[in-house]
Amino acid sequence: MRTSGAGLAILAGIAFVGLGLPDGLLGVAWPSMRRTFGVPLDALGALLTATTAGFVLSSFAGGRAMRALGLGGVLALSCAATAVSLFGYAASSSWWIVIGLGLLAGFGAGGIDTGINTYAALRHGPRFLNVLHACWGVGAATGPALMTAVLAANEPWQVGYVTVALAQVVLAIAFAATRRAWPEATPTHETGPAPSIAQTLRRPTAGVGILLFVCYTGLELGIGAWAFTVLTEGRGRPTAVAGAWTSLYWVGLTGGRLVGAALVTRLGARVLLRSSMALLASGLGLFAAAVSPSLDLVGLVVAGAAAGPIFPTLIAETPGRLGVHHAPNAVGFQIAAAALGQALWPSLLGLMASAYGLEMLARGLVALALMVLGLNEAALAPRVRRPDRP
Repeated sequence: MRTSGAGLAILAGIAFVGLGLPDGLLGVAWPSMRRTFGVPLDALGALLTATTAGFVLSSFAGGRAMRALGLGGVLALSCAATAVSLFGYAASSSWWIVIGLGLLAGFGAGGIDTGINTYAALRHGPRFLNVLHACWGVGAATGPALMTAVLAANEPWQVGYVTVALAQVVLAIAFAATRRAWPEATPTHETGPAPSIAQTLRRPTAGVGILLFVCYTGLELGIGAWAFTVLTEGRGRPTAVAGAWTSLYWVGLTGGRLVGAALVTRLGARVLLRSSMALLASGLGLFAAAVSPSLDLVGLVVAGAAAGPIFPTLIAETPGRLGVHHAPNAVGFQIAAAALGQALWPSLLGLMASAYGLEMLARGLVALALMVLGLNEAALAPRVRRPDRP
């Protein structure tokens, strides 16, 4: 099936909407899910850990998989794996089966994330990447709204997961039909052997960049995963209100990415990243202060809008910071680091809440935002330049 470059870009955006939907579902669904399976509050960490394991395996194997199956083939299989896992969540009666399905869900998400991010970073600029990740925000914002509507209608949480699984089936079919139209997700002008993993890891900013992704993505998902619980079980907000406010966090994140796409060429990536990270810490500080319901909402929306441009701008900067030759390896490392952060930090925050109370979640998010700001400054510190290849 022939597909134009614009058609592939649109399909990539739709895929990122589908990638964000399950992330947005989980935060609102979790209180109902844990009652269904009879598990404690911090059991969310086990599911996130399983998802992370699949995601990391998929990310590190992404380059080999794309060479063997093509980008379109990898995307089709990844969407199919995601659909199977979500149908399984809805049908399962055992928490341990859900944990196993989380591994499959992570594998599918990792294939989509790594493949499209690598392709976009090498063939498009930060503006396209911000728009692309805004599409993820659309899915992440739609997820809480969808699950809130399901719960408000007194339907079981499983209905939300089945709905999203059906959307993943449609995506899998679309990628299978267009698989021959997708170009290789590696630089076409490269000659000689690709750098090894060890060679890429020796690049001056590789290590601090990996740590930055661990902390930032843990923060981004941590806000979405725990805000609903803080608002309902910690501050007594009604389910519909807390669900709407959590959705608005993702709406703010999506809007922030669209604004970032417009501003990044004018301000430059460095200024955009610094200002966004500072504003993110400020918004979370307002949410943690718990002054009033209206300021809780303002803090969440500000945090979402500020977070929006950070991830895609960091991805877009990868070829420039580490070299085009190293970009495929480096993007894979960063996506894998992002997955580790998404499991590590929300899980640690859950343990903190179990030990010290739900309000410690909000304070922990502020501390994590300040860590992200510091790591970004470390990544920007002057370093001795090395050639792209040893």
